[in-house]
Amino acid sequence: MPQNQLKQKLQQGETVLGLFMNCSYPAFIEICGHAGFDFAVIDMEHGPLHPLAAEDLCRAADCAGIAPVVRVRKNDGPQIQRALDIGSAGVQIPQIESKIDAEMAVKSSKYSPLGARGLSFATRAGRYTAAGTDITNKLNEESLVVIHVEGKIGIDNLAEIVTVPHVDVIFLGPYDLSQSLGIPGQVRDPRVTKMMQEAVQTIRNAGKAAGTFVEHPEIAKQWIDAGVQYIGLGVDVAVFLRGCQSLVKAVRNR
Repeated sequence: MPQNQLKQKLQQGETVLGLFMNCSYPAFIEICGHAGFDFAVIDMEHGPLHPLAAEDLCRAADCAGIAPVVRVRKNDGPQIQRALDIGSAGVQIPQIESKIDAEMAVKSSKYSPLGARGLSFATRAGRYTAAGTDITNKLNEESLVVIHVEGKIGIDNLAEIVTVPHVDVIFLGPYDLSQSLGIPGQVRDPRVTKMMQEAVQTIRNAGKAAGTFVEHPEIAKQWIDAGVQYIGLGVDVAVFLRGCQSLVKAVRNR
């Protein structure tokens, strides 16, 4: 089994860039790889993707040298298991609010003795049984576990959440955080920014990587300077929209 380059980059302290994917067309995720992104988040929480489409996106990502990470709808064992069984480099798990939530996420993501992930070798992750029965330790080692802390409750419990072993990235969701503060969508509000800055320091002090979502390069640079390593730099459909708007504006505003 090849080494998870995304996980290795994070462990080496590098900053990695990714794009959230709502579209099922495999060429889009290949294009992300050719453009230089490190990873793509196959979004099964807010996106409409079916597991069969997500599996094909994982294949396309592997072809283009970009790490496919699957975001599941909730902290649910069967969903996490499927996200990893289709051969992703890792899983993103939303709405983690407590240490118990984080422990449950890890338990669902790892095989025994680290967790209780359901075991089948007849999966893409298991090379359809070609990898042999000794692959579980390697999959435990290489799989990336990203948990979302994206509400005030989770932030309040962050000091305990960061102590959970085998969590690689703690992803701060600015939109849900703004909503939990009663200011939905106001992600640049000082209250959101301050809370996130303090959270990044707590995460880094615990020896874990911090992640977040941004839509503009300048904001991405600000969070990188603040210590964030794992940057979700927009959503495919929104990137396409802005590109289309730019084309239309360039022609009509002559």
